[in-house]
Amino acid sequence: MPEEDEEEEELVEIKFRLYDGSDIGPFRYPLASPVAMLKERIVADWPKDKKIAPKAANDIKLINAGKILENNKTVGQCRVPFGNLPKEVITMHVVVQPSLAKAKAKAEKKVDEAPRKNFCSCSIL
Repeated sequence: MPEEDEEEEELVEIKFRLYDGSDIGPFRYPLASPVAMLKERIVADWPKDKKIAPKAANDIKLINAGKILENNKTVGQCRVPFGNLPKEVITMHVVVQPSLAKAKAKAEKKVDEAPRKNFCSCSIL
């Protein structure tokens, strides 16, 4: 039974790759850690010199093995099984995407500012 206890307390090492190729981490997390907690850590440790920065955890999308991770999942549920490979650092990609409300407001503003061109062309062959 000691093996089960070891699995429950197993830690994985994760680093977060930013849009410019720089990294945050690596940090060690238990497999039971929720993705939402990882996002909060990224916001807290975000480098101050970056032009693009998340304001909240909801502004971040985490991608691992080509899949966007859901906030309610745990690290263990998102981990891609690679068999019995030696334990290495998992690299997760970070995408900063402002919340939808702000994006919609900006999109509406751009539509209003754009000059309207009304014309129609029809061709019947």
